[in-house]
Amino acid sequence: MNEISILDIISPIMVGPSSSHTAGAVRIGLLVRNIYNKKIKKVKIILYNSYAKTGPGHGTDKGIIAGLLGFNVDDTIIKDIFNTPEASKLEYIIDWEESFTRHPNSVDFIFDDMTISAKSVGGGEIEVDRINDFSLSINGKYNVLVLVVKDKPSTLARIADIIQKNDINIASINCDRYARGKNTSCCIALDGDIKNSAIEEIKKEINPCLIRYINKLGQ
Repeated sequence: MNEISILDIISPIMVGPSSSHTAGAVRIGLLVRNIYNKKIKKVKIILYNSYAKTGPGHGTDKGIIAGLLGFNVDDTIIKDIFNTPEASKLEYIIDWEESFTRHPNSVDFIFDDMTISAKSVGGGEIEVDRINDFSLSINGKYNVLVLVVKDKPSTLARIADIIQKNDINIASINCDRYARGKNTSCCIALDGDIKNSAIEEIKKEINPCLIRYINKLGQ
């Protein structure tokens, strides 16, 4: 049986007229901030389809920027985010596009060294579905360990063994690869908080191309 959160039943406490276009946008910005995990100085943002058509009226652009800057969905500063000292220090461009291949409420974040794609699926619920060229699924409800590793036998089992030795339950695992023997991305959702020592052990054991620990969003 799938778990149902309070956000699945009622809309979140928020600033703005729309749970998808405003609260969802803020939560996307917050999650992308957690994924990028370093000071954001410059970013290009592309809003698609419904986000592009009705987003300005619903404050989608404001929500995205507010989330990137670390403000929560109920912060009244969102309405005037573009005029804040925090926003003045961020170099950003916001574009609006139509694409039949993209979800109605989708957005790309293009940094100098990373591209992150996300979407708002309704009721304030969100999903980051791509980092660079790898598909994955991060909804902000769990702490997540993201890795890019060489596709070799037993690699995933070795990662899972280290996690479980640290008494952390794995909620889900999502993997994507270019081809057999090539790089593979793994997105491992965790019920608990993994220690830095465990992450260092994983680094030593499998020598990943990328490893990043992403904290879940506050509820």
